[in-house]
Amino acid sequence: MAFPRNQKLNLLRLTVLLIVALAGIKFIFRDSVSLDLHKHISKDNDFWGKAGEEKEEAKPHSQALELSAVKIMGPKEETKKQLSKDFSTTEMRLVHLDLKGAAPKVSYLEQVFPLLSNLGANGILVEYEDMFPFKGELETLKSPYAYSEDDIERIQQLAVLNKLEVVPLVQTFGHVEFILKHDKYRYLREVERFPNSLNPHVPDTLSLLKSVLLQVMDKHRHSSWIHIGADEVFHLGEGIDSKNWISRNNGDVGKMYLNHIKEVVNFLVSQYKGLQVLMWDDMLRKISVGAIQESGIPKHASPVLWFYAPDFDTEQIGKFISKYADSGFKSVWFASAFKGTTGPAQAWTPLNYHLKNHLSWLKVIQAMSKFPLIKFQGIALTGWQRYDHYSVLCELLPVGIPSLAMCLQTLVNGGFTEATKKKILDMLGFHNIQLEKSTCDGNGAFPGSEVYRMVEQINSQLKESIAKVLEEESAIKGWFSPYHRKHQFGNPRNLENFGSKVLKVHEDWENFLQNFRSQLESIYFPDTVEEWMEENVSPDMDRLREFVRDYREIIRLNAKPKTL
Repeated sequence: MAFPRNQKLNLLRLTVLLIVALAGIKFIFRDSVSLDLHKHISKDNDFWGKAGEEKEEAKPHSQALELSAVKIMGPKEETKKQLSKDFSTTEMRLVHLDLKGAAPKVSYLEQVFPLLSNLGANGILVEYEDMFPFKGELETLKSPYAYSEDDIERIQQLAVLNKLEVVPLVQTFGHVEFILKHDKYRYLREVERFPNSLNPHVPDTLSLLKSVLLQVMDKHRHSSWIHIGADEVFHLGEGIDSKNWISRNNGDVGKMYLNHIKEVVNFLVSQYKGLQVLMWDDMLRKISVGAIQESGIPKHASPVLWFYAPDFDTEQIGKFISKYADSGFKSVWFASAFKGTTGPAQAWTPLNYHLKNHLSWLKVIQAMSKFPLIKFQGIALTGWQRYDHYSVLCELLPVGIPSLAMCLQTLVNGGFTEATKKKILDMLGFHNIQLEKSTCDGNGAFPGSEVYRMVEQINSQLKESIAKVLEEESAIKGWFSPYHRKHQFGNPRNLENFGSKVLKVHEDWENFLQNFRSQLESIYFPDTVEEWMEENVSPDMDRLREFVRDYREIIRLNAKPKTL
């Protein structure tokens, strides 16, 4: 059938219009995808600074870190959604695992997690530091004994089995010695002499943190919170870059601090949908309400208000809570301590000290109805293992478990009652708790109880027993003085008066310590075992060992003339 000429022209026009429409739709869709990709990986987005700001020429370090970050992010174009749960009606009780010292083997955590859950914990705050299995550009950060990726997965599986929420803690400003001690990152120090704090003005600082946070969070996709540390940013404002910034911004160190934290927080919440951010509050205490409001941090973060003293001023805590409510924070967390706050070299946990700390926090928690504008979300029971990356070890985790049990149960039951005490004794396998002496009667039946008992014996008897046998024996002072030992000069008749007693003390302690070392090795990696023994055993045992060595040598010489 033939079409009239007008109909043919109309049909042709319609065909052309359809082709043009399809081409336009394809072009718009392509631009949308390109824009999304640009927003995801470009250093010009909000995390790196607003578009149009003057940028410094990229340095070799910066280019390498940026490339590393992009590689880690992979080809994904959309924000990653955290598979988190609803804790809006749950008061959290997190047990802090400070892994920057004496990190337990996963096999020990497998035994401990059920106990934590039974005691009333519903989460763990895991401060990995150099125990995380960093890879690629960040591999230099990890300890030789760092957990493997399988270990990280296993820890989270164990947490799920025991109904414990895992909250990773990654320091992002201060306390980053484990990063800044390396020559590779020395140039990122706020003050070149000290490895404590990051320089917030060097672009590579954020590039590095971005890479660190991505690696950690990509292994914690079920976590509802991340803790970014941000406490004790020592020497902030003392670096040359900071001094220049301060001179241009009316000396406002608080604003400088908030600017950096804002970048970190915004990056995390843009990368991981649904993720909530926690941060230590001590630096915020000195910053004005207006500055905190203006920063926008309260929209996505919650302060963790920490005090570790036994009888702190609860009224002062109330003032801080009011301040954070006025600043716009919707929720607040608290942080107590069950060990690790009574001295950097503390080996034995003072029970009454930490119990009183939790009783003080209980008063604050029970008075939260006074602050209707801010919600109490939870408390972290910190168990510090080192004061910082360079300090010696504090109390080992098995040593702190009786204190942890008391503190958790006190929070759960609203006080340390006789019923609470009985439940703790039953769960730990003790007969009695002596608060003032910081001891528990009975052998104990909890994971690590052997280490608990043996550390108690070392702490209370080692130094005393060696001093007694070496210093209170008059025959040693008269016939085996430092002079005699130096010149290998002695009469076996006189030496044998005290020798058997010294040899018996030496033999008993060596046998005991051999068993103790085996117990430690079942829980800890070799570096922890060696460090603890060198710090807490060797100073006294070396003295005894050297005495026995000299004694045996002089006995062997059989009263020869002294050496000159």
